[in-house]
Amino acid sequence: MIDFLIIGGGIAGLSAGARLSEHGSVTVLEAEDALGYHASGRSAALFEEGYGPPSVVALNKASAEFFFTNDYLTPRGLMLVAKSDQADQFRKDLSELGMAEISVADALVHVPVLNPESVAYAALSEGAYDIDTDRVLQDFARTIRANAGSVLTRQKVTRIRKDGNWLVEAADVFQARTIVNAAGAWADEVARMAGIAPIGITPRRRSMARLPAPGGHDVKNWPMMLGTGETWYAKPDAGKLLVSPSEADPVEPHDAYADDMVLAEGLARYEEMVTSPVTRVETNWAGLRSFAPDGTLVLGPDPSDESFVWSAGQGGYGFQTAPAASRLVADLALGRAPELDAAMVSALAVSRLR
Repeated sequence: MIDFLIIGGGIAGLSAGARLSEHGSVTVLEAEDALGYHASGRSAALFEEGYGPPSVVALNKASAEFFFTNDYLTPRGLMLVAKSDQADQFRKDLSELGMAEISVADALVHVPVLNPESVAYAALSEGAYDIDTDRVLQDFARTIRANAGSVLTRQKVTRIRKDGNWLVEAADVFQARTIVNAAGAWADEVARMAGIAPIGITPRRRSMARLPAPGGHDVKNWPMMLGTGETWYAKPDAGKLLVSPSEADPVEPHDAYADDMVLAEGLARYEEMVTSPVTRVETNWAGLRSFAPDGTLVLGPDPSDESFVWSAGQGGYGFQTAPAASRLVADLALGRAPELDAAMVSALAVSRLR
């Protein structure tokens, strides 16, 4: 008999499992061959406290100490750039992200390939950091194992039923008192199998291309660049540049791959703002970010059955919210008073979607 059976071996499942493993037996089931295979393995890996809707920002702020204390962050910076006809959207983004406007000349100091004929406005935040996502995942998995829990791959769930306790069929059969649904794009599918009403999770594709460093520059200390209205972004990564069209196209749950046309359009928007044309794409891929109808996370027990706990709808905020989100999931699953205030707990609760 398992106290907490976690379905999903991405950041949502592993972080929740690590918290709960201090209070009972935990088993994590991952359908793929490796942990963090889907959204968690294809993350932009950025921590920016002000990025996201209010409930996400609250989770970001509550997560910051964990990241800094455990040395998971390295400075990156975030730069917002806009053309002359994007002034209104630039001001909106500037306000929402809490960034400081800088001159185009100063922007060029940080990113020398910016095109001063295209870039009319720029802003910079020093409070953006790269997250060592692989170490975060492995450390949470290590915590589960250290507390006598199990983290299992190749365990695609095919059937769930309840007879007093939960009986979950995958490559093996598991019996559990509580299920934590951290299945990402497949979260509604898991809920249906368990006889729980779905919450309207929509997987959305985001494509990515890896480019050689533009113009032979050393990009190591460049900030992440963001097109106003989040129409593209570019982020240094291991001496290369990752460029994304920032699309959020709804798709069915699957092993995502980049859409060539969408990727080309995003690369064209990036090219408009720089002096170095894109001459070669080294590789490309895509990931699925999963959204609840209101765009924020869904955390806690289902109102119809408190032994079925959601950790879903991370929507691209999964890593930066994981420390606080997993603490909230554990608190609610264990019947403890949450550390977050009641308004934020309600904003993240399943009941808001019923």
